Amino acid sequence: MKLRVVSRKIFDYVRKDLKEIAFPSSLPNPPHIKKRQKLTWKERYLVLKEASRLYAASWVRDIGPELRPTEYKQKAENEDNLNGEKGTSKEKEPSTLEDLAVAARGGMETLRPALQRVYMTRASAYRDALKSFIEGYQEGIQQVMEKKEDSTNQQGPHPPKG
Repeated sequence: MKLRVVSRKIFDYVRKDLKEIAFPSSLPNPPHIKKRQKLTWKERYLVLKEASRLYAASWVRDIGPELRPTEYKQKAENEDNLNGEKGTSKEKEPSTLEDLAVAARGGMETLRPALQRVYMTRASAYRDALKSFIEGYQEGIQQVMEKKEDSTNQQGPHPPKG
């Protein structure tokens, strides 16, 4: 009897709780969202095939100007400089997306600091925006209060009857 109870609890744990731990579900979808049909085995195979093709293509050194436009701009500037045309040869910082792509290829050890930099940058931007909003809001309140004080001072002790 106890074996049956224990096996049932283990089965329920694996079926419900372990699934929730491994793949936590978010809030339920709103009622107007329609659930998509599950993919067939053939469709799954095609998706996996296309995803693996794109993944393999991402490891090629020269993946094209659409994914690395800054490198192609630098090459064009270098060619212009060699041809005798004067151009600015400033070294640009890599964009956040490029930085994350390089960090992702390096593994979790390099990805974590890159993501922390992104989140800290965003947090400081939000904090600065909030501070400037609060300062502007306080200035607006002060202007309104000054206008009210000026209007009450101009009317005198007794407001006009009208």
